[in-house]
Amino acid sequence: MTDSYTPPKVWTWNKDDGGPFASINRPIAGPTHDKILPVGKHPLQLYSLATPNGQKVTILLEELLEAGVKAAEYDAWLIKIGDGDQFSSGFVDVNPNSKIPALMDHSVSPPQRVFESGAILLYLAEKFGKFLPTDPAKRAATLSWLFWQMGSAPILGGGFGHFFAYAPEKFEYPINRYTMEAKRQLDVLDRHLAENEYIAGDEYGIADIAIWPWYGGVALDRAYGAAEFLDAQSYKHLLRWANQIDARPAAKRGRIVNRTSGPLEEQLHERHDAGDFETKTQDKLEGVA
Repeated sequence: MTDSYTPPKVWTWNKDDGGPFASINRPIAGPTHDKILPVGKHPLQLYSLATPNGQKVTILLEELLEAGVKAAEYDAWLIKIGDGDQFSSGFVDVNPNSKIPALMDHSVSPPQRVFESGAILLYLAEKFGKFLPTDPAKRAATLSWLFWQMGSAPILGGGFGHFFAYAPEKFEYPINRYTMEAKRQLDVLDRHLAENEYIAGDEYGIADIAIWPWYGGVALDRAYGAAEFLDAQSYKHLLRWANQIDARPAAKRGRIVNRTSGPLEEQLHERHDAGDFETKTQDKLEGVA
């Protein structure tokens, strides 16, 4: 049992405290340096990294292209959050909150910025009329689960994931506290998916795309090395759904865009054309990293 921490009357920032993310965490907003963001050839310009939140948007864009929506072609630029790219003046102009992903839509005038992953999913689904039902009841279900994810994932990531995998020291209370809530969320999904093929019913949509990188990642043992700890295999309906989406070609493509970690075959640092995936496959066959 460690000594109890007594908070000071006024908190002050200790730059060296915070584990592996100490160098990029700070209690103030705004840019730290001037840098203009690149702009590619497509109207949709995405600035991101393949975290679960980043994967949501690239999966939806790939699903739109898979569905024949040619106007969903996009450039995906890598934002290295470990290097502080999200604090550039150009990125802050797109997202004043300095978090990935961030989108600029140059198909409208003036260009439209969209930030927060859930907002981007909703924006693109409405823009292209795909993956968001028009039936009022189904639409309400989709949006309810989309916002469930936006409110729940910080518990899984910033709560459980941080204290279990990233905190500079492991303490029993926060790990137990967030594990309990993470498992409750997994149970919520498992019970729901026992009666539904997809999150919002019988149609695949943006609710699935939002939830899968987070909770599907846990079920498929791609997050925090915690699948055994959380007994993820016991959530059989969640696992069925996770594998079902994992088999989708667009999900396979989308989850590797802007990815810089893991096996080389699962990394595509930037994406500017559908041919980038083909080039990557050819490089793999030829043994080129």
